[in-house]
Amino acid sequence: MTKLIHCTINGAEREVTVDVRASLTDMLRNDYHLTSVKKGCEVGECGACNVIIDGECYNSCIYLAIWADGKRITTTEGLISLDGRLSALQQAFIDEGAIQCGFCTPGFLMSAKEIIDLGKPLTDAELKKALSGHLCRCTGYQNIFRAVRKLITAR
Repeated sequence: MTKLIHCTINGAEREVTVDVRASLTDMLRNDYHLTSVKKGCEVGECGACNVIIDGECYNSCIYLAIWADGKRITTTEGLISLDGRLSALQQAFIDEGAIQCGFCTPGFLMSAKEIIDLGKPLTDAELKKALSGHLCRCTGYQNIFRAVRKLITAR
């Protein structure tokens, strides 16, 4: 069984027919070739598939594509400006060495975007908790924490 859905992905209006059992991860990767949305655990544990939906971060692997009907979705590809420049968030990850293999990076970027967009000051403990829900085997999280803290402090 399929359903036609309409949504906005990275600022562009989209229309696609999806299998009602398909995950948002599969729709974004297979129909729109947005490969920053990683397929990791596929059970909502690792955070590699995180996207922003109407301003809130979700694990797209456990979010059905049909639930995206009428929603605004942002992936890591949507962080890049129209002229191709990296966002301040992406640049902070580079500056702080928060990118190693890169597999978890897109999901971390989406969580960090949600945190920064909230505009609330966070203690170190609150920021660590807000960034939990991701698995990273390369950086030890410190560089990622520093990159996000840098942007929160810069506000």
